[in-house]
Amino acid sequence: MSSPTPSQSAPTISPEALAEAAERRTRQATPQLSAAQLAAEHERRQKFRRLIDPGITRPNSKERAMSSMKTLLMIAENLLREPDNPKYQQFKPTNTIIKRDLVDPKGALEFAIELGFRPEVQNFQPYYTFHKQHMDSLRTGAAILKEYLDLEIEKQERADRAKKSEKEAREAAAAKASPSARSRGFMRTKIMRDELEKEQRAARAVVAANRAAAAASQAARESATPETPMPGSGHVLGLTTADDDEPPAYDNANTNSD
Repeated sequence: MSSPTPSQSAPTISPEALAEAAERRTRQATPQLSAAQLAAEHERRQKFRRLIDPGITRPNSKERAMSSMKTLLMIAENLLREPDNPKYQQFKPTNTIIKRDLVDPKGALEFAIELGFRPEVQNFQPYYTFHKQHMDSLRTGAAILKEYLDLEIEKQERADRAKKSEKEAREAAAAKASPSARSRGFMRTKIMRDELEKEQRAARAVVAANRAAAAASQAARESATPETPMPGSGHVLGLTTADDDEPPAYDNANTNSD
């Protein structure tokens, strides 16, 4: 009797059949929610979304709102990961980080209260302590926070990539500019510079000509004005002329009588 072939002894199962079987087991293991439970979960998610926008994002700057939501998500995820750890079950509003990210920003502390934290006083110190009956709210709030933060981070990364691509495109276009284009740009710059220098020379020539004309006009006015002699000019007191040295003329009659 011949031995069976491998195909006869071990029939193969398609990957689709395996996936369908796994999905069927998952549906059987997961309890099905009633319509009322689904409606309540939907309303809870919508409430957390409203607490984020407009609750946190509208009255605060984007940087402060993002910092607040990251701190809220860290608190929720720590508590979900270690629900019995006492250090994750409460926080002090006087803590520096908590005050900066939850107390001071508008809407952040309200979100923490909706997660399940309630104000208490222990040894005269204020605390916000988590109540375990709100574990469903904690899960839902953490999921909504992560959903919003992931979306915002993706949008920011997409914007950064777009800016980077735009910058690289401009640099590539500048690098591909033809030498002739660069030469034309250089010639235009040179022509403009030459025209400016020409205008400056012309302006300097006009100023010099005006100054020369003004100097010539002043010199002409000075040469055309006659000099006025002072009274008594040309005469020296105490001096006599040559005629004064001659003796006086004698009368002819007196001469003849002598």
